[in-house]
Amino acid sequence: MEINSGSVFIPEMIGTALLVLLGCGVVAGVLLAKSKAENAGWVVITFGWGFAVMVGAFSVADYGGAQLNPAVTIGVWAASGFSSDFADKIPSYIGGQFVGAFIGATLVYLAYLVHWKDTEDSGLKLAVFSTGPAIRNTVANLITEIIGTFVLVFGILAITSNSGVAKSGIGVLFVAFLVVGIGMSLGGPTGYAINPARDLGPRIMHAILPIPGKGDSDWTYAWIPVVGPLIGGLIGGMFYHWIFPI
Repeated sequence: MEINSGSVFIPEMIGTALLVLLGCGVVAGVLLAKSKAENAGWVVITFGWGFAVMVGAFSVADYGGAQLNPAVTIGVWAASGFSSDFADKIPSYIGGQFVGAFIGATLVYLAYLVHWKDTEDSGLKLAVFSTGPAIRNTVANLITEIIGTFVLVFGILAITSNSGVAKSGIGVLFVAFLVVGIGMSLGGPTGYAINPARDLGPRIMHAILPIPGKGDSDWTYAWIPVVGPLIGGLIGGMFYHWIFPI
């Protein structure tokens, strides 16, 4: 359907809220004390995030493209040859994504309301909302996020541009498995934010919400899962346009 710059805000908000609710929700289930999913492990988290992408994107796919990620939005813009028509939509896309991330993170907080107090480790509470590196190294962490997001954006563009996939309607499922694959293969070093709204939005809510014993929100690291994905998305879109001009 044809969309204007204003109409994408609400679909992006709803889709991103579902994405963050289910994505951060699976992390909460695995990490927080006395959850029935406690210690379920990395595979559960990667599949949970993949399904979160699938639900969020499928729910609003007919109402604006279901980008749900500023890095994807920038990548799609680059793949279009930096179209001025698409540029007009970027503020609505990204604005909706961040508002949706705030809503989704707040719903996770409420869903696990009685588990925060019983979880002693403040780092685990932060990990529910945002990513952090396994080994803190600015250059290495940034490179990991760039590579992961490059794969995400290039993969999404390849999947959604395939006429057979588009006609079959299973593109969203393929994107979900792409996210699972990135998590399993490239998620170990940084927790694979690959989405500035997914990381920064919930991190802001972590700072705001009255979470018992939450500690700080690690603002010294917070720029990496924003800048890295934006660079990776931009490169992914430009590379795709160079090889397969849209």
